[in-house]
Amino acid sequence: MANNKFILWLKDITINDVPLVGGKNASLGEMVNFLAPQGVQIPNGFVVTADAYRYFLQNSKVKGGKESLENFIKSTLKNLNTKNLKELSKKGKLVREAIKEAKFPVEIEKAIKTSYYQLEKLYNQKNVDVAVRSSATAEDLPGASFAGEQETYLHIKGADEVVKAVQAVMASLFTDRSISYRADKGFDHTKVAISAGVQKMVRSDLGCSGVMFSLDTDSGFKDVVLINGSWGLGEMIVQGEVTPDEFLVFKKTEAIIDKKLGIKDKKMIYTLERGIKATKIVKTSQKERNNFILSDEEIIKLARWGVLIEKHYSEKNKKWVPMDMEWAKDGKTGELYIVQARPETVQANRDFSKIIEYERIGNGKVITKGYSVGFKIASGKSRVILNVKNINSFKAGEILITDMTDPDWEPIMKTAAAIVTNKGGRTSHAAIVSRELGIPCIVGTENATRLIKTGDIITVDTTGAEGLVLKGAVKFKFTERDVKNLPTPKVKIMVNIATPDTAFQKSFLPVSGVGLAREEFIIAGDIGIHPMTLINFSNLKDKKLKKIIEEKTRGWGNKEEFYIDKLAYGIAKIGAAFFPKDVIVRFSDFKTNEYRSLIGGDIYEPKEENPMIGWRGASRYYHPNFSPAFILEVKAIKKVREEMKINNIIPMIPFCRTVEEGKKVVEIMEKYGLKRTKENGLKIYVMCEIPSNVILANDFLDVFDGMSIGSNDLTQLTVGIDRDGNDLIKKITNENDEAVKNLIRQVISVCKARKKYIGICGQAPSDYPDFAEFLMKEGIESMSLNPDSVIKTILNLSEK
Repeated sequence: MANNKFILWLKDITINDVPLVGGKNASLGEMVNFLAPQGVQIPNGFVVTADAYRYFLQNSKVKGGKESLENFIKSTLKNLNTKNLKELSKKGKLVREAIKEAKFPVEIEKAIKTSYYQLEKLYNQKNVDVAVRSSATAEDLPGASFAGEQETYLHIKGADEVVKAVQAVMASLFTDRSISYRADKGFDHTKVAISAGVQKMVRSDLGCSGVMFSLDTDSGFKDVVLINGSWGLGEMIVQGEVTPDEFLVFKKTEAIIDKKLGIKDKKMIYTLERGIKATKIVKTSQKERNNFILSDEEIIKLARWGVLIEKHYSEKNKKWVPMDMEWAKDGKTGELYIVQARPETVQANRDFSKIIEYERIGNGKVITKGYSVGFKIASGKSRVILNVKNINSFKAGEILITDMTDPDWEPIMKTAAAIVTNKGGRTSHAAIVSRELGIPCIVGTENATRLIKTGDIITVDTTGAEGLVLKGAVKFKFTERDVKNLPTPKVKIMVNIATPDTAFQKSFLPVSGVGLAREEFIIAGDIGIHPMTLINFSNLKDKKLKKIIEEKTRGWGNKEEFYIDKLAYGIAKIGAAFFPKDVIVRFSDFKTNEYRSLIGGDIYEPKEENPMIGWRGASRYYHPNFSPAFILEVKAIKKVREEMKINNIIPMIPFCRTVEEGKKVVEIMEKYGLKRTKENGLKIYVMCEIPSNVILANDFLDVFDGMSIGSNDLTQLTVGIDRDGNDLIKKITNENDEAVKNLIRQVISVCKARKKYIGICGQAPSDYPDFAEFLMKEGIESMSLNPDSVIKTILNLSEK
């Protein structure tokens, strides 16, 4: 066979060559040909083809025997039961050792060495560093990613070492996990071949590396690019050894809409030794732990590449093809590279018209928390396994509790009810495989294996951004809804969004935008520190408090910028999820007791007997004791609308008692950049939740562009029932009280007459179907509902 059948250079390969070079290498060739001209950087290299692999198996004998490798593999794996882990391990090892020990064909060895010398000349470097990557012919296909099933060898130097690495890659087609995965997916072992890509090594050991997805991996939301990364080689992320930095970029405006600093306490680097296993793990420096791995410019550059790659593959396939990519930054040159790209296989074929919502209806003691993967709930018996050698003890339907996983764990992962790990981020091996399997997973708990014992009955809840492991079998329910062909009611239906991390998932609901996004959830969840404590940080005397704040604000030197950025990211995620539909964002409406619960809050907040009608809402914003904090909120909205260009955000003022208060707040907003002009289209709404807002509606509408009814507070202040009060008075009346309804009729009428927005974002239409009917009859412009009430309210109102 001619050498050119054994070797192909990346420039001579396209995606059509999967049968010859495997999915991974075909994709690299495709990018070199079509995306490199558009600026995407891919390291050069060559491929040892599947033809070479087949030639090797057919023409080489088992060491010390007469049987060909091909026949030995067939006979060894015949009738193999992959569920029998001992048999799988024994036979897999026999095959791998046979391939490694067999004499490699001279003609293939010569072809590899000749190509390696050409690569040396190309880069003008003797003993050029290369990565030798596996690429199977049944890889990266819809429904079967084979991600991580075969081996990759890094930092290989010298022609002889490259040949050894190629032979080892070929043997890795028969790791236990690969054999098991092929059997599960229905692939014949003898019909799948493997190629080896030999690529110029990017010195990410001196820089950083990671993964990138052209969608949100958990929700399937299409309009973002998710980037994860850590210092050194990317294996640390996949193995779950570190929690990586995470970045989110909104495709439509090329804006960074989230940045999370990971726990990057170690990294994998190369050693000075030569050979296949020339890596070691070292601790990172304090500076590395406290800084993001990429600059904003680099984040945007990678995201642009991700969009280009997705666009190319989508156009080629004439359908949306989200992509799963690996990137690396060379620490010597500072250059970024894409080193792999494959189709994402979990969300690509999902039917987004079907919405399944899990809801926990019971409570349990929280044992531990971590990062959520999957938006599901599962209960069962736990099984703590710390070493992959002990996976035989695992029983189907149990919840796997471990430190971290790698592809060797996959034979039992597919039978687990849920998975909980100590380590890892949202793109670790455990997270990736759990998504593919459709099971709930919590990663990065840090302490699960210490707090949970084998045999414990637990519940794993991943419905929120923070995954919870709860004691006992907590009750839950799930509902599947079809949003196709829903009727259209005579009123605009919007949705209330609690936390930014659920916004992408809720964006698939058939709504006209967000009627209420509360800043409080972002402040409490993502920030956790009283804004005045951050503003006055340099004057703090309490060293313990300062240390706590320093830890929470790692990655940000300026404490005020931390507050602005974190608040802006939360708002931006909600705005991006529903872009370009209206997203009404209410400025903070914490009461004094709620502000006191934030770090440093007791320094700045008075104690009130009844905070519900105390120092809250607009009354805080212009008061000298709080106005510096409100200015930070204004700057956050300005950042989202102007810098991020997510201009569908409409700010709203809560609990504005008087018209004069409204004017003072708008004046501050204008002073710090939120001035309404014809060009920017900015609108400012006010909550209608105090009787004075109704009585003086015309005067308030002289200041504001519309109103949103807060039915909870309006009811409280109309009929004199504290909404947080006890059951002795709570049951006397509710929003259906005629006095409350009269006020609502009145304000709807005034707003319509003034041609200004009038909606409702309070709880009432979600809780009382007859109240929703009343609102529609009165001609309200929009109703914003809790997510679980959207479908049933649409169906109910459409019948009226």
